[in-house]
Amino acid sequence: MNRFWSVLFWSILAAAFIGPGTVTTAASAGAGFRYALLWSLLFSTIACLVLQEAAARLTVVSGHDLGRAIRLQYSGGLKGAAVLGLVLGAIVLGCAAYEAGNILGGAAGALLGARLDPRVMTLFTGAVAAGLLWTGRTEILTRSLAVLVALMGIAFLLMAWWLGPSFPALLRGALVPSVPRGSGLLILGLVGTTVVPYNLFLGSGLARGQTLGELRFGLAVSIVLGGLISMGILVVGAAVEGAFGFDALAKVLTLRLGPWSRGVFGLGLYAAGLSSAITAPLAAAITARSLFGEDGGRRWSARSWRYRAVWAGVLAVGVVFGLAGTRPVPAIVVAQALNGVLLPFVAVFLLAAVNDRRLMGPGRVNGPWANGVMIPVVVVTVLLGLTGLVKAMARAMTIL
Repeated sequence: MNRFWSVLFWSILAAAFIGPGTVTTAASAGAGFRYALLWSLLFSTIACLVLQEAAARLTVVSGHDLGRAIRLQYSGGLKGAAVLGLVLGAIVLGCAAYEAGNILGGAAGALLGARLDPRVMTLFTGAVAAGLLWTGRTEILTRSLAVLVALMGIAFLLMAWWLGPSFPALLRGALVPSVPRGSGLLILGLVGTTVVPYNLFLGSGLARGQTLGELRFGLAVSIVLGGLISMGILVVGAAVEGAFGFDALAKVLTLRLGPWSRGVFGLGLYAAGLSSAITAPLAAAITARSLFGEDGGRRWSARSWRYRAVWAGVLAVGVVFGLAGTRPVPAIVVAQALNGVLLPFVAVFLLAAVNDRRLMGPGRVNGPWANGVMIPVVVVTVLLGLTGLVKAMARAMTIL
């Protein structure tokens, strides 16, 4: 695999984390605080790269992906089955929640660009995602998603450029950390929408058969480009004055850039929804296979009924929410809360796994430099998870 195809292959991860949730969170950050929170996107991009590299390296070095490593650590007995069941349940539930936001956000983007029936767009998006997933061929998926990521990135980055932001202000926002009043939870949301736990299972599962040099180059380019796209979305969101909403942003862009920008924004949002609508079910199926499948076994192959049942179930949740007319923003908020609860567990286990000599082999565990970079990232994800859990509990108490 040459470097160009490696970038295309790993662009699936950028497609996974740049969904409607990222559009909503990043654009809201821009609308509320202009460029002051760009630094948190820079940090989250670095954190995503550090954790994804560790998850992929675990597979290449040990021969076991992240799900299989958990299985080996907790195999046997009722306790082991409970742990595996909880991990799978959390991942599938998280993917299903994200899928609802993906389908709803994608449909919202399509409605911005044209007068279409939202239910028809929901069914169309679900059918496209199901068709690509049904093939079971990773190369078709990755190349299709690479096209979508390119369309999405071009749309948002061009709009950010045409809006003419101040370069010194951008540089200051990216390199000088600040926490404006009322921005704390939004900063955590920017990190949480970029460092997605199911992506760690997805990236680890896709790393089989690759060399460390290939995957590191592909990961670096695709994730950095994904981070730049997220920053472009924040810059576009900064054009909104007042409360953020997809329609509000489209109106501002129409006034500033012309009527064509509404359609471009809608295309970018739809591409974000469709690409993530494919990767969330795919990640759930890959996680289930890594936890319960056997090496080389056909029971959990990409065309087996078990594998297809997992991704079909996650996809169905998103389609049902779309047909029910659920508002996209609440669905995205729930998904981020689930992400915050699950992320610390996955990050802490990943840190332990890449320092485990039994898995990695002597001399191939994390060194001082790798741990010096990874440990602070894991600490931040733990804080993110605790904050997300407290927020979710507080929200539940207000409902009760």
